[in-house]
Amino acid sequence: MRIGELAEATGATVRALRYYEEQGLLHPERTASGQRVYTDDAVAQVHWIRALLATGLPSRAIAKLRRCNSVDEVTPEQRAVLHAEHARIEAEYQAAAAVRDRFAAVLAFIDEPPVR
Repeated sequence: MRIGELAEATGATVRALRYYEEQGLLHPERTASGQRVYTDDAVAQVHWIRALLATGLPSRAIAKLRRCNSVDEVTPEQRAVLHAEHARIEAEYQAAAAVRDRFAAVLAFIDEPPVR
């Protein structure tokens, strides 16, 4: 299938598909004229990429992973990448929670009725 067909089948934009290719996440074949041609498996690959991106994983981490059909196929290296990314996201979450709490304190201060 061509890139436009893959975009339609997955809900991804053509620009996103080109980005996935640049990042090594998708590997289309090329026709003699240089047009991208994707296999039917590319639909599942794009859905997998988008699912991982939605978790907060960056494309550089996703590039280190491969789709697995079972937990038995996950390599120690893949587990390490996932655990490291989880730790990174957890740290970002904790930092955002601290900012949220400070902001709530400011709101509580300004919303407090003046003491007379």
